[in-house]
Amino acid sequence: MARKPLPPTRPSASAPSSSGRDVPARPDSRPARSGAPRGAAPRGAVQKGGSRSGELWLYGRHPVEAALLNPDRRCRRLMVTREARADLDAVLSRSPHAPTIEPADRAALNDLLGEQAIHQGMALRVDPLPDLTPEDLVERHADASDAVVLVLDQVTDPHNVGAVLRSAAAFGAVAVLVQDRHSPEETGVLAKSASGALERMPLVRVANLARALETLKDGGFWAAGLAADGPTTLAGAKLSGKVALVLGSEGAGLRRLTRDTCDLLVRLPMMPDSMESLNVSNAAAIALYEVRRAALEAAQG
Repeated sequence: MARKPLPPTRPSASAPSSSGRDVPARPDSRPARSGAPRGAAPRGAVQKGGSRSGELWLYGRHPVEAALLNPDRRCRRLMVTREARADLDAVLSRSPHAPTIEPADRAALNDLLGEQAIHQGMALRVDPLPDLTPEDLVERHADASDAVVLVLDQVTDPHNVGAVLRSAAAFGAVAVLVQDRHSPEETGVLAKSASGALERMPLVRVANLARALETLKDGGFWAAGLAADGPTTLAGAKLSGKVALVLGSEGAGLRRLTRDTCDLLVRLPMMPDSMESLNVSNAAAIALYEVRRAALEAAQG
């Protein structure tokens, strides 16, 4: 599938690499990888393989309500305190698959979830959502003129991943892609940080991040890595069309192979002598807004 040509202000003959040297740019026409049609896979997130059979408890009003309204989420048990019951009545009347409510007190929920869990008087046991692959994303958005996928390179903090999911949903990204071995599992902590976005935003897990980026590029996406030493600002790059925005871990940033797989490196402008870097979830929100600005303004009329 042809990728939308880069803006004329961007070099067309080469793309920056982590070593400072130029590497050949990929051609603008590349065939998408073929394969058997997978059908319309449900949106959502998955756990790592070893945890798929374990219990997953979601808690807190927004995660529980979003899961109850998600037709692709299988809900097993719902425990609610008497005080929180009224908050769920409207949602339960619209839920396609709400289980029978089990009355519980706060002490029982604290024992189940841990004293630190801010459960707001409700907990929902669910099954993980079905898997999605990079090929699924390519197929799903094959006819789209623009789409943004957020790619996280070994971001391990569940609060950060949850916040990124929330920003991705708010600014109209189509998926968040992570490396399976170096990212948090789908847990109540991640779901609480996502504030319901875990049910709306596909969280795609892959074994090999560089290979996943190549699949997205074969499907028409340009891969742009955020790095402090990027030769141009994100705004200056004028990204459009289908874009994979790649962000590195909280400490090390983008790994070298990930950097070299990107088509270009960009940076977020910051005041001189201020901060060395931003928290990855903050950087993701700013980058998403910049890339999606035109679409967001159009949606507001």
